[in-house]
Formats: sequence, C-alpha cells, structure tokens
Amino acid sequence: MRLALRIARAELRGGLKGFRIFLLCLILGVAAIAAVGEVREAIKAGLASEGAVMLGGQAELEFTYRRATAEERGWIAEHAAQFSELVEMRSMASTADGAETALTQLKAVDGAWPLLGQAVLDPPVGGDALAGQGGTPGAFLDPVLADRLGLRVGDRFKIGGETFVLMARLLREPDAARAGMSFGARSVVALSALEGTPLLAPGTLYETKYRVLLPEGENIAALKAAALTRFQGAGMKWADETHAAPSVERFTDRLGSFLVLVGLAGLAVGGVGIFATVQAWIARKSATIATLRALGASGGTIRAVFLIQLAALTLLGVIAGLVLGAGAILAFSGLISAVMPVPIKVGLALRPLIEAALYGALTAAIFALWPLARLSELRAATLYRESETARRGLPPKGTLALIAGLTGALLLAAVLFSGLPVLTLSTLGGVAGALVLLAGAAVAIRKLARRLAPLSTRRPALHAALAAIGAPRSEATAVILALGLGLSVLSAVAQVQSGLRGAIAQELPREAPAFFLLDIPPPERDALVTRLMAQEGVSRVDTVPMLRGIVTEINGVEARKVAGEHWVLRGDRGVTFAETPREPLTEGEWWPQDYAGPPLVSVSAEEGKELGLKLGDRLTVNILGRDIIATITSFRDVDFSTMGIGFVLTFDPAAISGAPHNDLATVYAPAAAEAGLLRLMAKEFPTVTAVPVREALARVSEALGAIATAVSVAASVTLLTGFAVLLGAAAAGEDARAREAALLKVLGATRGLILRSFALRAVLLGAAAGAIAVAVGSLAGWAVLTQVMESTFRFDPLAALLVVAGGIVAVLLAGTLFALGPLAARPARVLRAAE
Repeated sequence: MRLALRIARAELRGGLKGFRIFLLCLILGVAAIAAVGEVREAIKAGLASEGAVMLGGQAELEFTYRRATAEERGWIAEHAAQFSELVEMRSMASTADGAETALTQLKAVDGAWPLLGQAVLDPPVGGDALAGQGGTPGAFLDPVLADRLGLRVGDRFKIGGETFVLMARLLREPDAARAGMSFGARSVVALSALEGTPLLAPGTLYETKYRVLLPEGENIAALKAAALTRFQGAGMKWADETHAAPSVERFTDRLGSFLVLVGLAGLAVGGVGIFATVQAWIARKSATIATLRALGASGGTIRAVFLIQLAALTLLGVIAGLVLGAGAILAFSGLISAVMPVPIKVGLALRPLIEAALYGALTAAIFALWPLARLSELRAATLYRESETARRGLPPKGTLALIAGLTGALLLAAVLFSGLPVLTLSTLGGVAGALVLLAGAAVAIRKLARRLAPLSTRRPALHAALAAIGAPRSEATAVILALGLGLSVLSAVAQVQSGLRGAIAQELPREAPAFFLLDIPPPERDALVTRLMAQEGVSRVDTVPMLRGIVTEINGVEARKVAGEHWVLRGDRGVTFAETPREPLTEGEWWPQDYAGPPLVSVSAEEGKELGLKLGDRLTVNILGRDIIATITSFRDVDFSTMGIGFVLTFDPAAISGAPHNDLATVYAPAAAEAGLLRLMAKEFPTVTAVPVREALARVSEALGAIATAVSVAASVTLLTGFAVLLGAAAAGEDARAREAALLKVLGATRGLILRSFALRAVLLGAAAGAIAVAVGSLAGWAVLTQVMESTFRFDPLAALLVVAGGIVAVLLAGTLFALGPLAARPARVLRAAE
C-alpha cells in the first residue's frame, strides 16, 4: 500500500487534466442535494424557532363548530398567564351595494390579539381601530381583497351581510403562515362585532382557537397532558410551539425528500460521465500500466494506485460540491427567506451535508468500479503494441458483488434519510428503469444507424453521420443516457401540468359544480333552491345537511394507533345523515326507514378499505363535543373526482339530526352565469358562503405549479450535469473527429460537407434523445395523472416538441464547441500522428 500511495501521489502531480468532467458531474450532483437539504433544514429550524409566533401563542386549544363554555374558559384562564380567543371561518365579502363579491377567510379576534408578534397595517393603526367609526365596526383587509372590491380606507362594505368599515390594509399577520393554503383573501374583524349575528349561529361552520401564553416555569408537555385529560371527548384539538405547523413541516419533509431524490437522478447522470471519464483515463494510462506490469507490479498494486487517485478526486469533488451547495444557500439566504411563505432560519445543518457527501461518494464508487475492474485483464505486451482493446461484457463476479452492495447501501441510505420508503423506492426505481430504457434505446439506435448507413451513400453528409453514430466507439450511448434522463423528468412535469390544465379547462364544465354553498340555514333552504333554479343557466342544485366531526376511536382504540396518519383522521371531516343512500352500496345494508335505534354509519368504500374497516366495526366520532359511537352497516362507492357532494361518513338521521347544523349545496351552472349568481347571493342570502369551484381549483393549480417549478429546477441540475457529460463525450471524441475530417478531406470532402455531417450527427442524436425522453416522460406523466391523481391523461404535442428541440440544441451546442478544431486541422499532420 505504501508503494501504491507513492505512485498515486506522483501521478496526481500531473494535475486534473482529463478529470474536469468527472469533478463537474460530482460537484453539481452533490451541490444540488446539499442545497435542497439545507433549505429543508432551514424551514424546519425556522418552524422550531418561530413556532410560538406562527402559532400566535405557546399553545393553542381549538374547538370546531362551537366556542368554549364558561367552565372551559375558566380552566384555560386558570392555566394561562394570558390567552386570546379568535374565531375563523369562510364568508362572503361584498361592496355595500352588492355589485362586487369575493370569498374571504374571516378572522374575528379579541383585544388580546396578537399575543406574539405584530400585524403590519397600512396605514399603521392600533388594534383598537377594529372598534370602527360612527358605530360601524372596523375591519382590516388583505390588499388583494380590498383591490378586488375596489375599497379604500374609510369605505364601508359587508361581510356575511354585516356592515364594516375598512380601517387599514392588512399587509402581514404574525400567525398567517400556519394557516396554509386558503381559498379566500384574509379579513380581520373584532370578535365582539360578530356576537349575536348569524355568522356565529348554531350550525355555522367555524373554528374557535384559544392561544395561550404559559406562566413562568410552566411545562408545555404537562399542560398538554392536563388539557387532553380535561377536554377528553370535547372535540378539542391541541397544538403547541414545538409543532406549530405540522402540515407545513410534513409537506416540507416530503417535498424536500423528493427533490433530493431528483438530485440523485442528476448524480446518476453524472455517473455516466464518471464512467466515461474513468474509462478514457485508463485508456490514456495504458503506457503507465504497461510499465508497472513490466516492472513486476501486481494487479492489486495497480488497482490500488488507480483507486487511491479516484478516492482523492472523489473527496475533492464531494468537498467542492458541499461548499458550492451550502455557500449558495448562505449567499442567497435573503432571497430565499423573501420567497418562502414560512419563516426560515438559514445555517449550516450537518445532516444534509452528510447525506449529500454519502450519495456523492457511493455514486462515484458505483460507476467508477466497472471500468476499473478491467485493469487486471490488461497485459503489458499488448499495451505497448497498442493492440489491447476494451473487452465487452461484465466485470468479474467479485466486482459485480461489490457494485451491487454499494447500490444496496445507496438505496438504504436514501430510504433512511427520506423516511419515505415507498416514495424513495418508486422514484429510484423509476430512475433506474428510465436508465435501462435509455441504454436499450441507445443500443437499438446504433444498430439502426449501422443498417441505414449503406443505404445513404448518395448523401455523403448523412452517410458519414450515420456511420459515426453506429461506430464501435460512438458517443450515442453517452449522449442519450446523459441527456435523456433530464429531459425525461422535464417531459413528465410538462405532461402532468398540461394534463391538470386540460382537466380544469375541459372536464370541469361538464362534471363539476360551479359553487359550493356553505352555512345554509335549513329554514332558508327551499327558498334558496327555488330562487337559484329560476336563474338562467342553473341546471341543478343539490342540498344535504352537513356537520363536522373528528374520528377519535376505532373499536374503542385511538384511531391513529389503528390506521396511522390517514387524511380522514387528520382534523375534522364533514359528515351528514340521510334516510336513503346517495351512492350505490358496495357492501352491507342500509338502515330501514324511520330507524330510531343505536347510531349507525355508512363509510365510503375506498377510505374504509384504507383505514382497515369492516362491517360491524364501531367508530367514535366527536361532533360538537359529544362522542357518537356508531356501528358500520355498509360501504358506499363515493366518487370524489366529480367534485360534487360526497361524504366519507353518512349517519342514520336519528343519530345526529338533532344537533345544530346547516345545509351544504352544490350549484351547477356555466361559467358565464357565475358572476350574476354571486351578486344574487350577496344581496338575497348574505349569510350563505359561496365557494367558487373554478377559483378553488385555480389555487390548487397554482400550488401544484409551484411544486412543478421546484421539480423542474431540480431537474435542470440533471440537465446541466447531462450537458457536462455531453461536453466530456465531445471532448473525448475530438481526436476521432479530427481523423474523420482528415480522411474525408483526403477523399475530396469540403469543409461545408464535413460540418453538415457533424451537425446531422448532433441533430439525429439530439432528436433521438428527445424523442425517447418524451416517451419515458409521457409514460411517467400518464402514471401520475391516472394512477395517483385519478385524472385523464392528454398528450401535449407542444411540450413534446419543445423537449425534442431542447435535445437537438443541447447536442448541437456541445458538438459545435469541439468541431472547429478538427475542421481546421491539416490532414497530413493528423494522419501522420496516427501512424
């Protein structure tokens, strides 16, 4: 080993010539993974350090559909140094004359709000401004909402039929980041202004939150335990500063982990460049290997020499990648903080650096070991005579076992770091499958080029291009592998985005309602339906009673211990009751008419299967602070994709019909009728909240677009790495191009013909890489849209053409950079050098 170290050190003195692509591929991949990981950790650190401000207190107790009783408020006051009460709901805001309307996320606050942080207002006024002017209560409005209604400070407007005066524009709320995505701009009013109004009537959909500051020395864990005991069965939900925004934290973890996996795809592309670099390096070092052989060096010593050099270069590349990734986050921390919807705390977290370094080292080892294993097969005599050629086929079994072990270690590390085994294995499996498809396609393209070359002799430029693509040392494989994977990811993202836009634009008018109407008082239901059906364009109005409940137990056991973090168990869910089924039954029987026995419930079949439920199981659902224990008698086929009325849980009427509740309705009408219907609702039914489905879908589409943009940015690193591999392949083939150009010149070819040949080669390879990427990306897009999102796949030809054009441009650019030298070289000098 000492001898190997000395030889390796001597070899490394020659510099990094020939290893620039190796290092660039490694640096880009490691930097991308490190940067994504650092952003993920910065968000988590920000949530931890600013949790109390985001929450609006050190702890929060939330009740659905109701406010705390006097006794419950007394308990909260007894255990808090200070607390604040606020109510949140959706409502309709409109101008005083009802000409303009908009959905708003209403927050009604008491005088103690905000306990922590400060609201930023324009003009800067105090919280007492919510008292209003001239007996009219005041309000703060999000600028988007104020502009939409055309309101200025001092103007009067209505929320839920109640008149308010705009006191200031709400620029920032300290506790807004925790709210996540909402379908209406924010408005803030005084809680006292809603007392006694229909907005807080029994059955109205609202949440009441009590934010708490703890006394000195009080322990959050102890208070949580006491609160859960005191409010057991009361429908209370607890949150505290240690997990102020669990949904944001969960989303950050999952998206961050997925983007790291996309970064691993970039490293896989870089692995192609590493493989090619090591293979070319060993070929260049044939004289050195022969000399070492002739001097008696064993195969193990020679392998050790090369392994030491590769280890040193890998270490250099990994360190440079970590510095680049972490440095970029630190350098642009201000910009990142500005665009993030939640507070972040940028710093150097150790975990993402370790993760990126491990991925980089394992990837380099996996792709370098394959060509390195051939060292033991090279013989000194044939190397001196330059008659040794690289043997095709697999490396020795020992090397294959080592590569397999390292690949397994990479998969295990990815699963452990992400904590999402299904997502990790499916994503990496997709990357591996794409690489296999691309490699197979590259082999097929080379064979096809060899067959077509003899048929194109009358077109010299095309003939030379096809012959070069089909040649034994063709760059086709490297080009298609390097470029194809990055283009495949971009193609998949483009097809998914196009599919979602198509679903919204084409399916929505046929299948989805125009509005959901919330908080319809039962006495007003018939009049509202009659009035709406009299409007031109309205084809259908469906109504059902609606309450909200929390599934707390399954067969007497805490629900989450039985079924995990299923979405049905996260927070409260809409529930209804019915005499007859609205959907077809898949299993079991419906209750008889006028049933008056113990509570029964019907569950949607798909969600019931996911929760592991069966007929006869007992569900405990907390509704308005009361536990309803109901037996499952049937499962229903509920199709939520139509966006019509659908409930996971439907009870028999006797179980919950006596509870205060309002109705929910869906209104089916064309887009042209929506504005008129909104004005009608604002004037005649101001307490009813109308949620435009198209507007809600647009918000969802924006969120999905932001995710797609993040994935596209991560995929661009893959493309950049692929382009680096293209440059490496073009540089490695420069001598071959020079010999090819010299021979063609001797045979009478002009520079223009040779240049056209090079360009045709680039166009054919780029088009092939792009076409294969479109096929792979379309397959991935189809799987995401149809299997995950349960939507319809529509092939987008424009996106496909852009991907193919991108592939052509990339290969043309890389090829052009290394085509001018061979064209300018004199044939005699090139051909004599090859003697």
